[in-house]
Amino acid sequence: DQTVARAYAKILHGITGEKPVVVLSDDPSASDAIESYAGGDQRWMVAVRMVSEGVDVPRLAVGVYATSTSTPLFFAQAVGRFVRARKRGETASVVLPSVPVLLSLAAELEVARDHALDRPAKADDDWSPEEDLLEKANREEKASDELNGAFEALEAQATFDRVLFDKQEFGTQAEVGSDEEQDFLGIPGLLEPEQVTTLLRQRQADQVAARSRKAKAGGGEGGRVVEVSMHRELTALRKELHSLVGAWARRTSQPHGTVHAALRSECGGPEVPKASADELRARIDTLRRWFVGKK
Repeated sequence: DQTVARAYAKILHGITGEKPVVVLSDDPSASDAIESYAGGDQRWMVAVRMVSEGVDVPRLAVGVYATSTSTPLFFAQAVGRFVRARKRGETASVVLPSVPVLLSLAAELEVARDHALDRPAKADDDWSPEEDLLEKANREEKASDELNGAFEALEAQATFDRVLFDKQEFGTQAEVGSDEEQDFLGIPGLLEPEQVTTLLRQRQADQVAARSRKAKAGGGEGGRVVEVSMHRELTALRKELHSLVGAWARRTSQPHGTVHAALRSECGGPEVPKASADELRARIDTLRRWFVGKK
């Protein structure tokens, strides 16, 4: 809401030293503020709904989805402001909460983009499949806020989870501000998609190899640190798996036990408490494929 938007703006100001533009839906000068931002060089804008509803700011390159609204229409409108292949070599990024419904919508948006038809022949124009999808979405009837499910966030501690790029997931669990996190968040925006994919894959392989070397060399206090890290990783993976299983159970009206049994049948391995990190990741990846119709 508007109070939260102002709070976010205050946090951004404190982090960057630059006061962001705040655009509120009930502000009569909101459209003018967006137009001024679109033509200016200010880095940040905090908006309540305004940017999701057909407003075009071509220079947007990094977005933070900091709302509890999770309807497909709103998600397509908001993310479509950023994920646009405007010109060759331009890449935008959107930071999302790592929750099943949003990750599923992100994957579906990529699939819809890749199946867009009738792309104009001119390769260097400003057309993109996301814009076509948004035009169609904006013609649909919009539900009121009272009809849209939402939640109130009481407290949160953000940590890096993964990068979703070109229908693939990259990244290992990393602490906020760590070198590992920066390896994935600091990727240049002016690369070809194939180059970004290659870079992400290489950085992930390097980090996995480094962790493996540390685990083998760990002894004494170092070994205990590795053990604690592995325990935390297993706990996080089990929590994520249970969350996804719950979401899939609600979607299919199946008992949780049935979903777990289906995952073990497809992926192999023991029950969740005895499963390794790799086995848990395999089940998580399988569930994510189910969410996007790749069962």
